[in-house]
Amino acid sequence: MECEWKPDDQGLQQILQLLKESQSPDTSTQRSVQQRLEQLNHYPDFNNYLIFVLTKLKSEDEPTRSLSGLILKNNVKAHYQNFPNGVSDFIKSECLQNIGDSSPLIRATVGILITTIASKGELQNWPELLPKLCLLLDSEDYNTCEGAFGALQKICEDSAEVLDSDMLDRPLNVMIPKFLQFFKHSSPKIRSHAIACVNQFIISRTQALMLHIDGFIENLFALATDEEPEVRKNVCRALVMLLEVRMDRLLPHMHNIIEYMLQRTQDQDENVALEACEFWLTLAEQPVCKDVLCNHLSKLTPVLVNGMKYSEIDIILLKGDVEEDDEAIPDNEQDIRPRFHRSRTVAQQYEGDRDGIEEDDDEDDDLEDDDTISDWNLRKCSAAALDVLANVFRDDLLLPILPLLKELLFHPEWVIKESGILVLGAIAEGCMQGMIAYLPELIPHLVQCLSDKKALVRSITCWTLSRYAHWVVSQPPDTYLKPLMTELLKRILDSNKRVQEAACSAFATLEEEACTELVPYLAYILDTLVFAFSKYQHKNLLILYDAIGTLADSVGHHLNKPEYIQMLMPPLIAKWNQLKDEDKDLFPLLECLSSVATALQSGFLPYCEPVYQRCVNLVQKTLAQTMLHQSQPDQYEAPDKDFMIVALDLLSGLAEGLGDNIEQLVARSNILTLMYQCMQDKMPEVRQSSFALLGDLTKACFMHVKPCIADFMPILGTNLNPELISVCNNATWAIGEISIQMGESEMQPYVAMVLHQLVEIINRPNTPKTLLENTGTTRCTSLRNIRDNEEKDSAFRGICTMISVNPGGVVQDFIFFCDAVASWVNPKDDLRDMFGKILHGFKNQVGEENWGRFSDQFPLPLKERLAAFYGV
Repeated sequence: MECEWKPDDQGLQQILQLLKESQSPDTSTQRSVQQRLEQLNHYPDFNNYLIFVLTKLKSEDEPTRSLSGLILKNNVKAHYQNFPNGVSDFIKSECLQNIGDSSPLIRATVGILITTIASKGELQNWPELLPKLCLLLDSEDYNTCEGAFGALQKICEDSAEVLDSDMLDRPLNVMIPKFLQFFKHSSPKIRSHAIACVNQFIISRTQALMLHIDGFIENLFALATDEEPEVRKNVCRALVMLLEVRMDRLLPHMHNIIEYMLQRTQDQDENVALEACEFWLTLAEQPVCKDVLCNHLSKLTPVLVNGMKYSEIDIILLKGDVEEDDEAIPDNEQDIRPRFHRSRTVAQQYEGDRDGIEEDDDEDDDLEDDDTISDWNLRKCSAAALDVLANVFRDDLLLPILPLLKELLFHPEWVIKESGILVLGAIAEGCMQGMIAYLPELIPHLVQCLSDKKALVRSITCWTLSRYAHWVVSQPPDTYLKPLMTELLKRILDSNKRVQEAACSAFATLEEEACTELVPYLAYILDTLVFAFSKYQHKNLLILYDAIGTLADSVGHHLNKPEYIQMLMPPLIAKWNQLKDEDKDLFPLLECLSSVATALQSGFLPYCEPVYQRCVNLVQKTLAQTMLHQSQPDQYEAPDKDFMIVALDLLSGLAEGLGDNIEQLVARSNILTLMYQCMQDKMPEVRQSSFALLGDLTKACFMHVKPCIADFMPILGTNLNPELISVCNNATWAIGEISIQMGESEMQPYVAMVLHQLVEIINRPNTPKTLLENTGTTRCTSLRNIRDNEEKDSAFRGICTMISVNPGGVVQDFIFFCDAVASWVNPKDDLRDMFGKILHGFKNQVGEENWGRFSDQFPLPLKERLAAFYGV
């Protein structure tokens, strides 16, 4: 053994000084500390000092020692492969010797450090780690057992896959039975660690756990009423996961589990109640839900409804009791979540909203992450559970819920009334049929609640009304639509920011449902939205853009009146001029303008030049920045490509709106050269948007696109990859548009590049067998399932043009073509003729007998449709 490393006193003092300074609140001090830490990383034994302070320097205060460990953890993350052997060995042995430190903070820090080393691929190079930690679990000393368990729990969380692989000689076969022994330990903290460790292996159905599944479930039941909240929370979490992976094992006990979860959903500890509430969300997705839950609905409903009330802490945090007008207070920039741009897809209905975006944050720096207010809480979870259960039980849910609703909706206490309005919104989708009878009475009551004196009541009412917008719009407009719209527009100008936000979102939903029903009220609507521009702070401004864009999508060319353009465009262009090219607020504004340009058509002409120019510049800038980053990654950062994507989409909107009026703008710019680069970008969303623009420019000014076709077609061909459904859709659509413009003879040279992929896509079955069985049902691939719409129309014309050029190319895939044709409900007459010609042409080419043999493989519904529609 080499002699023990000893720190140099002067060096130690220097490092302690640094650690003290880094706890200073002053940012300039912090910055200089950061720089000095970076410099110290060049000394190989700097990390020895850090571990020394953490594990050996007991004279220092705990926060300083812990900080030393966390800095070391960051060094391990960044530079571990460069540590000299002596240093990493010293760190490893110190960690294992001090895992049982008497301070919980130091134990947790050592645990984090061990895990970080383990996750650098070191589990293989540190073979004694797991056996040693498992051995320490049996220690008589509580601190040692707890510290070892803490570290093991973090390793199980971070390295679950590695632990369950052949690389390490299957340590779980030993670890899992060992963890199960500790479920009955006398210390609640240890019991909690033990369950948390095993829980990491449920979802992946790890074999070592599946062998012990019955013992595991038995042990869980034994801990069901543990006095320690953390243990109850982990028991609930385990049961929720088992519901997904081992329903077969839970079913015999289902009655008792449901009774238990009902208790836990009302647990005094909110974290336990939240874990338990997830159970109902997960159960609703299981096929057995209806059977196992129907007898418990009358008990469960009041529990969920009760969980939907704001807690006292929520009300304080949301300032729900202080009726303050906060509209003049600038937003805290941290609160504005990043928005994700929805790329322009030619078949928009595939794209789910990308709203629930997890930001990638490094959570292990916070030793306890429970103290932050998270977005997800018992209220939201209960509401979500009620929503999914309403979708399972439909109107059967109304039996237990209506009596509760009566009580809540008219309750004198605002918190209770507010929860009733939330309940009403949560059941809207699932119980719509049964609710219809009550809506004539409820909608006017809700419209009244829009002017409640409590801001939180006003905001939830906006949301709930938006969930019934579809019904409102189906009634005579004067009865409900008009009063609702009038009140919602007032709320858009509310003095409370939360209400403004809810009203703006609700109004956007109403716009989508009402479409042209809104035309009579346009002046009034625009008045309000434009006034909101001058009133809104940052965050709500972004939602306002969305409401304006949605309005344009909903009323279309009805917006193209001089007086409306006069109201709407000046404030939008003023914002456009204020924003710098680097400002991310350009995204929602560009999206909004894209919708407005499409709706206004020629009405947008006076504004198009500067808008067009700026979009081309944004694309050019982003491409240039990308090139710089690729050639010199150290000098130049990678650009945010969303700027380019959104700019391409707005150019598409302009092309669609202005039609051939865009011709001069295209002529005077290098947009086609830029598109050639975008179409080859590594990022699928960039390609997707550039193909949409190609299709739109092909329609609007083909003479400028035509010279580039020879360059573009091969790129289009390589993007017909159905793995990337949106890219593929847009490429297909562009090819269709190009074929229509080129006609048969000119298209001839390009057929070979794309025909085979196109035919494959038209009907790419997941497996051939399911295709033939389920031709009648819809599959989520490409063209066959886009609703009969313009894009599908173009793509099919493109394919028909190509098949008529080269019928031989399609023989082996012809059944897929037939199936796709049959998926059309109402093709336009000339397209129907094209289909008929191709079907009959094919039949004549192969001869009656072969056609008979061929069509005998068709599923019956396909045969019948082709016979009925095309007489083949």
